[in-house]
Amino acid sequence: MRANHVRRRLAAGEASIGTWLSLPSPEAAEYVSALGFDWLVADAEHNPIDVRTLAQMFTALAGSGTAPMVRIPWNTPEHFKRALDAGAWGVVVPMVKTKEEAEQAVAATRYPPLGQRSVGGGRHGLSFGTAATDYYHHANDEILLVLQIEHIAGVEHADEILGVPGVDACFIGPNDLAASMGLGLGVPLESDDPALVQAIDHIRDTCIRHGVAPGVHCSHAAGVNQRLAEGFRFCAMASELRYMLGGLRQDLAAVNWRPAEREEIPTGDQGAVVRY
Repeated sequence: MRANHVRRRLAAGEASIGTWLSLPSPEAAEYVSALGFDWLVADAEHNPIDVRTLAQMFTALAGSGTAPMVRIPWNTPEHFKRALDAGAWGVVVPMVKTKEEAEQAVAATRYPPLGQRSVGGGRHGLSFGTAATDYYHHANDEILLVLQIEHIAGVEHADEILGVPGVDACFIGPNDLAASMGLGLGVPLESDDPALVQAIDHIRDTCIRHGVAPGVHCSHAAGVNQRLAEGFRFCAMASELRYMLGGLRQDLAAVNWRPAEREEIPTGDQGAVVRY
C-alpha cells in the first residue's frame, strides 16, 4: 500500500503545500496535479462536486504523486464514508467548534477498533495502489484528518478540540473566522486586524502544544511564505479557479478593446465577467 507522504511530512514537522480544487473537473485536477503540489483538496463543501466526479478527480491524480483530498460538506458519517471510499487520502472537516465534533470526525475516519468507519468498497484500495483487504489493515495509519477551526467558538474550545487523539492537522479558514468575530465578510486572508491575528496565533500555538500540524488558507505565494515563517505547516494557496480567473482578468484588462455596451456580472471570485 502506498504511504501517505503528506501525513508523514506533517508528523515530522515539515511543511506541506497544496491548493483547493473548486471546479468539478477531472481534467482540471489532472492539469493542476502536474505542477508539483503535495496535495489537492477537492472542495465539496462550497462547490457542486458529487461523489462520482470526486472519484474521477482522484483517479486523475493517481499518476502524479499528489495526494487526493477532499473537504466534505459537513461533519456527518455519510460524507466521510463516501469520500474515503471514493479514494480520498485525507479529509478536511469544516466548522468544528467542540471536542465532541472532533471526536465524531475521528470516529468516522478510522476503522474499528479506533473508530466506527464502515467496511466496504474497492475504489479506496485502488487509490493507494493496493487491494481492498490490504487497505483495510493499513488505512488507519494513512488517512489524514484535518479539522477546520473557522469560528470563534472553535477558537474558544481549541485546546479541547486539538487534544483529541487522531487529529493530524488543523486548518484555519480566516474568512469564516473573521465573519464569526463580527469583522465583516471577505476579509483578506492575511489580514492584520489585531483580534483576528490574535485568534489565529492562538490556534497555531495550541496546535503546536498538542502535536497537531497548524494549517491556514493563503491568498498567494507571498501569503504562504508569510505563514510558513509564522510556523504554519499545512498551507493552501488559493484555488485553481482563483488563478484561472485572475490570469484571464489581468490579460483581458490589458487588451485595448471594449464593446460600446456591456453588462458586468459577478464571478464569485471577487471580480466580474463581461456579458456581451
